[in-house]
Amino acid sequence: MEVETGRTATVSELCAARVGSALAQHGPLHGRRILLGLPPGIPWIESFVGIVRAGAVVVPLPLGAPAAELAYFASDSGATLAVADEERAAKMPAGMEVIDPEETLSSFRKPTSSAPAPAGPTPSADDVAMLLYTSGTTGKPKGARITHANLAAQTAALREAWGMRASDTLLHALPMHHLHGIVVAMLTALTTPCRVRMLSKFDAARVIEELPRSTVLMAVPTMYQRILDAADALDVPARQAFATAARSLRLATSGSAALPVVLAERWRSYARAIPLERYGMTEIGMALSNPLDPSGRRAGTVGRPLPSVEVRIVGEDGAPAESGELWVRGPSVFAGYHERDEATREAFKEGWFMTGDVATRDEAGSFRLLGRSSVDILKSGGEKVSALEIEESLLEHAAIREVAVVGLPDAEWGDRVTAAVVLAPGSVLGIAELRAWCKDRLAPYKVPRSLVILEALPRNAMGKVEKKVLVETISRNGGLARAPTRS
Repeated sequence: MEVETGRTATVSELCAARVGSALAQHGPLHGRRILLGLPPGIPWIESFVGIVRAGAVVVPLPLGAPAAELAYFASDSGATLAVADEERAAKMPAGMEVIDPEETLSSFRKPTSSAPAPAGPTPSADDVAMLLYTSGTTGKPKGARITHANLAAQTAALREAWGMRASDTLLHALPMHHLHGIVVAMLTALTTPCRVRMLSKFDAARVIEELPRSTVLMAVPTMYQRILDAADALDVPARQAFATAARSLRLATSGSAALPVVLAERWRSYARAIPLERYGMTEIGMALSNPLDPSGRRAGTVGRPLPSVEVRIVGEDGAPAESGELWVRGPSVFAGYHERDEATREAFKEGWFMTGDVATRDEAGSFRLLGRSSVDILKSGGEKVSALEIEESLLEHAAIREVAVVGLPDAEWGDRVTAAVVLAPGSVLGIAELRAWCKDRLAPYKVPRSLVILEALPRNAMGKVEKKVLVETISRNGGLARAPTRS
């Protein structure tokens, strides 16, 4: 493992067991929730693995979380102990016992230090290993209880499906408080095991610089867009070098948000293959994936079920359907929400986890996401509309750089289809022009009736557009930046 600071460590050199021993000095660890607030790097990995192996439950924290959010995570999880650096420690609620791993473990990294005593009993497969908080799109974030068995199943499925090998080098620039960065990328690489080159934070120029020394890149659509924008701005020799590096990658994956087809094709123009798009969520791990073979990937789809994962599409009547909600079951599915028994019961039906995502299946058997039932499936003029489908079309417009489609309350239409866009540099766009452009591309009820021009779309740490925040922002600012059109 290599980090941006220049420090390196092999798996055997990680002080994970020593972390557990150091934590055990603060009381019994089995089942105890421990907050983890460190920047990406070797101490983060040592602390994560040490906490989990000691039988405690790790609670990864967002790096930029304010004190109020940290207080919520501490209160909701019941944590009284945290592993954090000075910056995060200063924001912790009163009464929280905080350990700085660099200070605590510095002596353990000396060659003369003795092996640590066991921190406690070996955890069982059904013990909770991690409490990972959801993004909170429907109220306060909920802690998803992810077991040791869940982690083993999730990483095993990805190693098999993606052909992970010891000769791989993963370029890691993802946040470390989401499933993508922790399990899909880091733990899958560590359990292979293969080399990891970790950046302290995402930076497109740094990714381009590190790409020639990497074989695997895992990113989100926003990261791909920033990388491609940076590549497009390079001089000709540097662009050619980037293309060579992109083509040399064994695997480039995309997830955490839908990958627009136009963005996938931009990547293909350099790499000669579209990224491998997959689908998953905090509660289920990864469930669907396009094939490892680039020739079998289908842009705009998220592939087929991963090994050991069962997926079905269910209609509003609860019966199997061609289009409907995705239900998932298998060993990767989480054990429920922390201290939210009712929410857990409501999330499952007959052993299936109901994702809240709406999908269909194409003629080749690949699943295609239509969006979240709560924010991406609009009802306009009596018709159901997929916001993601409209977004895909609008991204083909030369003036549109980014777009999010939402439904605003409307007495006549139910949901007024509204496009919030970030324009390409130097571009202008009006609602009349946009509607005229859409007429040959979208059914009349799918054509946006309102247009909002923004400097940036609200996104979470993984680059996913926060549509509820977007709707609130538009409403708070008095409605629309462009007057609605009736026709």
